[in-house]
Amino acid sequence: MENAYVLELSESKFKDLFLCFCGYAQCEPLHGFGPAVRPNYLIHYIMDGRGCYQTGGRKYHLGAGEGFLIEPEELTYYQADQKDPWSYLWIGFSGTHAKEYLEDLGLNSRQLTFRCSQGRELKHLILEMLKCQDGSITSQYRLQSLLYGFFEILSKGVVIEEDVKSMENFYIERAIGFIRNHYSAELKVTDIANHLCVNRSYLYKLFQKSLQMSPQEFLTKFRISRAKELLSVTKLSIEHVAASCGYQNALVFSKAFKKNMGCAPTVYRKEHIRAVRQNLAENQDILEELKEEGVYQNVRQKKWQNDEKKK
Repeated sequence: MENAYVLELSESKFKDLFLCFCGYAQCEPLHGFGPAVRPNYLIHYIMDGRGCYQTGGRKYHLGAGEGFLIEPEELTYYQADQKDPWSYLWIGFSGTHAKEYLEDLGLNSRQLTFRCSQGRELKHLILEMLKCQDGSITSQYRLQSLLYGFFEILSKGVVIEEDVKSMENFYIERAIGFIRNHYSAELKVTDIANHLCVNRSYLYKLFQKSLQMSPQEFLTKFRISRAKELLSVTKLSIEHVAASCGYQNALVFSKAFKKNMGCAPTVYRKEHIRAVRQNLAENQDILEELKEEGVYQNVRQKKWQNDEKKK
């Protein structure tokens, strides 16, 4: 679980670079997100604690003062450390020149992590962004200026350490891409190995070395992660969720889900939003800080309050 304060935007009048969402979160031990893909770019910056970031067969162990880039449509997973879970801020953005502007910072598909000593300035910008919730034209221009300010700070403070891709990473990236595109079918580990033209035992060694799990475990985690999203944001039946995630038998899906999540899909669907709402209500430290900055309610809290009124 993460205690998150988020601003989400549905559209923008700007084209070259525009904000999609931003936020700040404190994570509980081992809280993770994914494996999943995103439709836009994201930059996470770690304020405190530690965690790991995985993408394309590469795994990064990161701590306070470091950050990582998530690219559109790339399969990623990140998780807080068990003993020292991280807190981080993030921005999601897109635009016709987003890739070019990231290149200016030295960030691209070959270089996904960085160091920056300007954490306080970046956090201040995020808190300012969270205040712009009314959707007015003034807020839109304010958000745009803050987004450029975020890039300005990174352009002055980012320190890059070169990352070299290996052949093993190449195989892992191709395997993960194949899983991402075919997880909803009756995909088997043998199919993945055949696609890469490698034997199954070699594929197993690659996954164990890079991701500390077998190809089958990764496939299952990806499917369960996708199922969690569908259970949380759609009203699809359990049977349809199962089929969408590569399980032709709803009973087999339910058993796999319960083994990984500790509860049945129906229970997860009922408890998920309730647990998040309660956790946010109990997170007084960040709430008080945001109040001091002039942010009295975040977008998600407003939505949940409206939902409560309807019940």
